[in-house]
Amino acid sequence: MNSKTNNIDRRIFKSKQALKGAIISLMQKKDFKKISITDIVHLADLNRGTFYKHYQYKEELLEEIIDDVITDLIAAYREPYNGSDIFEVSKLTSSTIKVFEHVEKHSNFYTLIVQSNTLSGFQNKISNVLKELTLQDLIDDLPNPEINRELHASYHAYAILGMIIEWINNGFSYRPSYMAEQLLVIIKNSKANAVYKPNIQ
Repeated sequence: MNSKTNNIDRRIFKSKQALKGAIISLMQKKDFKKISITDIVHLADLNRGTFYKHYQYKEELLEEIIDDVITDLIAAYREPYNGSDIFEVSKLTSSTIKVFEHVEKHSNFYTLIVQSNTLSGFQNKISNVLKELTLQDLIDDLPNPEINRELHASYHAYAILGMIIEWINNGFSYRPSYMAEQLLVIIKNSKANAVYKPNIQ
């Protein structure tokens, strides 16, 4: 690939990133239906012609953002076991947990879906993606035959989503590495026979 092609590819990437950043920023302030192409290109500091080189409608732009996020989420979730024949949770390290780095990378998008009514169904989409990855990728041998695999996968998916939502609602007050460390500690120390002292006033 020559330098001219590289320059064109970089320009396309830069333009698309500007358009994606603009529409996410606008969606934090306005209803999606009320956002115009003019609004998007004005904030992105581009012209309408540049928009129409890449997209026909603003819905296409939003769909590409969602596809980008989902693709990156899948890659981040698979990072600890990608390329491995056996995945032993007991040997999992926090440095291989990349889900929280993924969320930070797309922090504006995740903040939008958690703290507004925009794309309200996307939280369910995330949990479904995590659940399906667990079911499809990780063929586990559950020690208790009474455990339903689908419910078990849902439990883990919603647990991770819950941590993500809490992190966002607290303004990303912790580093992604700290969140990964906490997830690892929780996984390794979760015990079904734990004893608690209820404190009900």
